[in-house]
Amino acid sequence: MALAKLQKQLTSLLPRRCLITDPAALKPYECDGLTAVREIPGLVVLPESETQIKQILAACLEQQVAVVPRGAGTGLSGGARPIADGVVIGLSRLNKILEIDLDNMAARVQPGVRNLAITEAVAEHGLYYAPDPSSQIACSIGGNVAENAGGVHCLKYGLTVHNILGVKLQTIEGDELLLGGPGGDPEGYDLLALTCGSEGMLGVVTEIWVKLLPQPPVKQVLLMAFEQVSRAAESVSAIIASGLIPAGLEMMDELAIEAAEAFVHAGYPLGAKAILLCELDGVAEEVAADAELVKRIAQAHEAISLVSAEAPADQARLWAGRKAAFPAVGRLSPDYYCMDGTIPRHQLATVLEQINQLSDHYGLRVANVFHAGDGNLHPLILYDANVPGELEKAELMGGRILEICVEAGGTVTGEHGVGIEKLDQMCAQFADPELEQFFRVKAVFDPPGLLNPGKGVPTLARCAEVGGMHVHGGRAPFAGLERF
Repeated sequence: MALAKLQKQLTSLLPRRCLITDPAALKPYECDGLTAVREIPGLVVLPESETQIKQILAACLEQQVAVVPRGAGTGLSGGARPIADGVVIGLSRLNKILEIDLDNMAARVQPGVRNLAITEAVAEHGLYYAPDPSSQIACSIGGNVAENAGGVHCLKYGLTVHNILGVKLQTIEGDELLLGGPGGDPEGYDLLALTCGSEGMLGVVTEIWVKLLPQPPVKQVLLMAFEQVSRAAESVSAIIASGLIPAGLEMMDELAIEAAEAFVHAGYPLGAKAILLCELDGVAEEVAADAELVKRIAQAHEAISLVSAEAPADQARLWAGRKAAFPAVGRLSPDYYCMDGTIPRHQLATVLEQINQLSDHYGLRVANVFHAGDGNLHPLILYDANVPGELEKAELMGGRILEICVEAGGTVTGEHGVGIEKLDQMCAQFADPELEQFFRVKAVFDPPGLLNPGKGVPTLARCAEVGGMHVHGGRAPFAGLERF
């Protein structure tokens, strides 16, 4: 009844093109990149202005209808999974770059602007936007804020939270909050950092100030191959321990190498158990000295080959394999389940071996391709949803991997967010008082609890249930949710 009233109210407020009610047209919004769990939304609204967003939120508050903000739908943790009796606010039409401030090296953009479009817009000025998720050609900057996205250059240049100067946030109660801005850090609590990674649970972001950086004068990419995964992992720690912070330091195992090479033909060495891709940038003398240091470290850790790329075309080719690794692995199996956990660097070899043991235990192949420099793992668990029980096995295995990350001193997410995927594993990482505090923070911004409910933070009742079902034995993270 409330949804019907809301639809009628919005029909009087918005142009017809902004509302989607037809069941067939609603279907594309049933999930984000986590396709294992789907739900047809009650209503989808595609606002074209900030004013319309305010009107939509006011109407949802009046009718007490839940709101799920959605960017480009490329998220991988179910953060944009809709609710059957709720409304999805799609932000794809708010896609304008509003201002480029060269004096302050910043840009003011709407949330639907594609990540890569920012760099394209400022390239003529010798500038770029540093965070570069693999989906940067499609993902939106608003979604990047919601999930605190990273990318292959996050080691040196940081995640979204380190590259955002300010946001304009619309709350469910009609307040417009300006958090930060191009003028520098405000006094008081760091509410801007709180917004990054909040997964649409605190408000709807309608404008974002992003930091722009000068393109480094020189870049060099090194590809190092190893016969042992452990030696590649040890090289990562040794490079950072030397005092060097590369622009990017990525790792791929044998299965990921084979998939990427067959798909992209990047020139990766087939037969290697692991490769490292290391990008160095800066002035020429600095890059040359750093490259020699990395080469010595690789040789000391028994690298079987080392390729150096200095020409832009050669560098782009090496990175193309890494950037296309996810779709490349998709050619190996009907389905795969992409995990996202973070561990201390010195635990890489140990945790990767544990993942290998889980692969043998569950009988599911795993391709590992990840941000090695900051310990952000992305195991891709291959399965076939058409085979009875394989999805459930993939879920169990994925949940156990996240618990291993926590046991190793890490966390259940690095950049994909919690969404609905990792609610059970949040119970393994956080104690009841911490979870209670999360809900107190949400209540400050969203007293009625209408913004993206059921995401990000598990209820204490859920954690009690998970504990009773021995979560450390690997309960499926999607238990109780509709599967497709």
